[in-house]
Amino acid sequence: MGMEQKQSLVFTNDKCIGCNKCINVCSCLGACVSHIVDGKTRIDVDGDRCVACGACFDACEHGAREFLDDTERFFEDLKKGERISLLLAPAFKANYPNEYESILGGLKQMGVNHIISVSFGADITTWGYIKYIQENNYLGGISQPCPAVVRYIESYLPELLPKLFPVQSPMMCAAIYARNEMKITDKLAFISPCIAKKMEIDDPNNKGIVSYNVTFDHLIKYVREHNISGPLQSDEIEYGLGSIYPMPGGLKENVYWLLGESVFIRQMEGEKHMYHYLENNAKNLAGGQTPYLFVDALNCSSGCIYGTGCEAEKAEKDDTLCALLRIREASKTDGRTGAWSKKLSPEKRLKNLNHQFRNLKLEDYLRKYTDRSASCVIKEPSAAEKEDIFRSMNKMTEEDRKINCSCCGYDTCVMMNKSIFNGFNQKENCIYYIKNEVEQQNEKAKQLVEQLENDKEVMSHQRQLIVDTIEDINHDFDGLYQSVDDMATGNERNAKESTEISADMVEVASFCEDLVTSMGKINEFLQELSENNDEVVSIASQTNLLALNASIEAARAGEAGKGFAVVAGEINNLATGSRETATRSNDSQQKIMSSIGDIIKETHKLHETVDAVSGKTQNLAAAATEIEASMSTILEATNGVKERLKALQDSEKETPQWENDRLCFPAS
Repeated sequence: MGMEQKQSLVFTNDKCIGCNKCINVCSCLGACVSHIVDGKTRIDVDGDRCVACGACFDACEHGAREFLDDTERFFEDLKKGERISLLLAPAFKANYPNEYESILGGLKQMGVNHIISVSFGADITTWGYIKYIQENNYLGGISQPCPAVVRYIESYLPELLPKLFPVQSPMMCAAIYARNEMKITDKLAFISPCIAKKMEIDDPNNKGIVSYNVTFDHLIKYVREHNISGPLQSDEIEYGLGSIYPMPGGLKENVYWLLGESVFIRQMEGEKHMYHYLENNAKNLAGGQTPYLFVDALNCSSGCIYGTGCEAEKAEKDDTLCALLRIREASKTDGRTGAWSKKLSPEKRLKNLNHQFRNLKLEDYLRKYTDRSASCVIKEPSAAEKEDIFRSMNKMTEEDRKINCSCCGYDTCVMMNKSIFNGFNQKENCIYYIKNEVEQQNEKAKQLVEQLENDKEVMSHQRQLIVDTIEDINHDFDGLYQSVDDMATGNERNAKESTEISADMVEVASFCEDLVTSMGKINEFLQELSENNDEVVSIASQTNLLALNASIEAARAGEAGKGFAVVAGEINNLATGSRETATRSNDSQQKIMSSIGDIIKETHKLHETVDAVSGKTQNLAAAATEIEASMSTILEATNGVKERLKALQDSEKETPQWENDRLCFPAS
């Protein structure tokens, strides 16, 4: 995020574009810090270095600067029932002559107790200045009603602290009078034309006597937003020429009115002009080498009537100044008496003023100051460090280092160098550096164009080589495409034949199963035949026995039994033949059964083989299907490569765009 934002009365919002105008008008080196945030230049405020002079508000066209005061807290405390009294700046009546009484009435209705004009405090300040000068022979001092001037001296010119009048400002004199003489114990809110008054209020040297800085700008916005109005009210204490303090030279005119114009008071105001004056004359002022009674110093060129806490549009017209001039004339009218009457001499007026404040103790209205310069130290780079910074900015010659264009916000390149060294800025904020960088890039671009022109022929030859190579690759891809296509076709045929073989194998397996079944039935028939043969053998044996018995009986019969003997012999022969035949049949049957057993065993083996072949054939068919899908993918990829090669070949055959286009570079 860049530099850490320090708490500051004046701060930068998100409208900042880093235009450097605020740096240009700022009197405090380092109060405005340029840095990079999210890739964009932004200028933030260092709260330790800022004196709240308000110059950046006038310079910024983008509304990027805002300020803090106590307006919101003031109204919140009023609503809570806090006892609060007002200290009213003299410029309030001049800025809002037709509204101020109704506004004060509205504030009264909200709970405000007393309303005390700081014009009365200004009369005390005038009395205090003259008294302190006369009692201490204090010549050549610097007035301190302006808190921005006080903070500048405390922070940047501490050698002038002894020359700052120790007499309190009109605001503080009014507050002290309210406490000591009027015995008001309420919290005190200053209705203020000045942002920087917040610093004076919060200064530990002022013991927290005032609690709120309520600026005109924020107060009026709140009043109008909330329609605050009431019965007409005014301040409670009569005052004199203190009402013209907001004018440039207001303090000076008060002193002239009391001491005469034989004394010389140096009037000085105007933001940057004023601080340059103090810086340039610091030695003479600190050494008491000036002929001035004192320097009447104000931050704002138009005085407090158009202070930093006033509405900006008020400064566009002289209405406020004219109203204040009328107040001044009313303070000097012939009908008045006392310290401010036109009829009296300056000596008589001063005598009357001293009489008016005879019961006041000057020491109650004095203050101290704080040397704050330690937090505002600006380091000086050594010669070597300064040289390194200039070189990093491409400022190599004395001429380069004295361009002093002020675009960075500083009057001189040397000041920019110092700011970079102290971390207040970066070299990228120097327009010369950026311009130099652009010129270098422009030169590099020109060289590149020349190099491109020189390389055209070489690149053209290289392009032709690329085209030729692509054609060769394309030709190879044609062969690859055809091979893959043939493989896909053959694989598709193999897949089909494998599927057919698998179906035939299923039929063979079925045949084997049927053959085994048939052989089993034959074996069963042979078993039955064996049993029948055994019965034939048994019958033949019995027939043999009967034939033998018949032969014996025929022999006993003699001649009469010869014919029966012949029959018995034939029967015996038939029985013997039948037994032999049955025996041979059994032997053949055993051989057949053995052969059938062997056939059944071989059939089982054949079935197992057929199953294995069928499984492998099915796997082959599945693999062929996968190969077919893979071949399709290969063909698609091959086609894609061919198309891209063709596109590349076509693009390389054409004249490249960068050869036809005219390269444009910024002028140096």
